[in-house]
Amino acid sequence: MNILFASTIEPAERWLPLLKAVLPEDRFYTEADGKADIALVASPPPGTLEQLEGARLIQSLWMGVEKLIEDPALPRNVPLARLADPGMVAAMSETVLAHTLDWHRRLYRYRAQQREARWHRFRQYMASDHTVGLLGLGELGTDAARKLRFLGFNVCGWSRRPKDLEGVDASTDLSYVLAKSDVVVCLLPLTPQTEGILNSENLLKIRKGGALINVARGGHVVRDELIAVLDSGHLAHAYLDVFETEPLPADDPLWRHPGVTITPHAAALTEPRTAVHKIAANIECIRRGTLPPNLVDFSAGY
Repeated sequence: MNILFASTIEPAERWLPLLKAVLPEDRFYTEADGKADIALVASPPPGTLEQLEGARLIQSLWMGVEKLIEDPALPRNVPLARLADPGMVAAMSETVLAHTLDWHRRLYRYRAQQREARWHRFRQYMASDHTVGLLGLGELGTDAARKLRFLGFNVCGWSRRPKDLEGVDASTDLSYVLAKSDVVVCLLPLTPQTEGILNSENLLKIRKGGALINVARGGHVVRDELIAVLDSGHLAHAYLDVFETEPLPADDPLWRHPGVTITPHAAALTEPRTAVHKIAANIECIRRGTLPPNLVDFSAGY
């Protein structure tokens, strides 16, 4: 098969040797010519999507696909697959655990004390004293829930459709999940229905003194309303990895807010070493004439 690798962000030199090793009989190239059977894309160069009308599969190199879906040049007649990369899923859970433990063990407060040369111990809590609410119970949420439960946290979760996960209080009622949660973790896809979901009305439903962890998309958070909720003291801290404008402008007030921890959209990066095997499996599905898993539902937006 002719396989196009098209990305302005993912470096081809990291991917192509691994892809060629698992798909030795296929031809890989990086310049769109309208003849691709398979297109591997992540923020592709301008003009790429227009040349994929005849492709059999467009495979995203990322789990998030909202920018591809929003592009009018994306051919809707070609199946589009999200990438369910085990390495990225593991990394996301590590980030969720790290931020949850940072809040739970009050490490963010000890860092602030260190800057003041202040010696003061805060009350110690057990993991079972706190509930983590996961917004989104797909592959990312399911893995994070399992690892949070292993540490002893209570876990609840919200999803659009009913889910049955062992040990997780899963609900389709967002207000119910927020009201039970000390820490809320956003793992949702960005759709018209979820844009701005982390507004003041919903943030104020989280238990007082709790925390927000947003590792999904910047568009989920209404920034000024989050700042107001932090300033009111209702939430103790917010961990933000994603923003509507990236890189986050130097004059953005989030940089200087004492209640915010910022990371540069680094919560979970696609890991080529694990991702290529999923890509190869999807391509084998196409070769056999079957559809691969994790196809995008255009009506749902993910």
